[in-house]
Amino acid sequence: MAGGAQTDDDELITAINVTPLVDIVLVLLIVLMVTSSYLVNKAINVELPKAATGEAAPTKSLAISIDSESKLYLDGSAIEALALQAKIRQAYTEDPEVKAIISADGRVQHAKVVSVIDMLRKEKVTKFAINTSPPDTPKSEPKP
Repeated sequence: MAGGAQTDDDELITAINVTPLVDIVLVLLIVLMVTSSYLVNKAINVELPKAATGEAAPTKSLAISIDSESKLYLDGSAIEALALQAKIRQAYTEDPEVKAIISADGRVQHAKVVSVIDMLRKEKVTKFAINTSPPDTPKSEPKP
């Protein structure tokens, strides 16, 4: 019988069989895991420089990215410099405490990063950070 409960044919089955529920939850979990890995791969390909003193980013901020070909992105969407400046101005008028995070590829020219910082300062956004990745930690070798 269902769930291993022994009943007579005249009695109602009162035990709940949770096996189908567990099967559905596991299938949904697998689907979620597979789709989330595809979503992560659609991010802008930026090779961040390494820094040991990095901090967590604030929740509300402008995410400005510069790829290896010096193309600008705002919150994951490609944007031209003039349009970026207008968006920064708009964000500042909506919230004077707005913060910006600059993610620049390590191979991009320093002048491009400085121009983005200068653009932020012209629009009175003085709270910004440069995104880095943590340094590679050397693997410890076993002691003899």
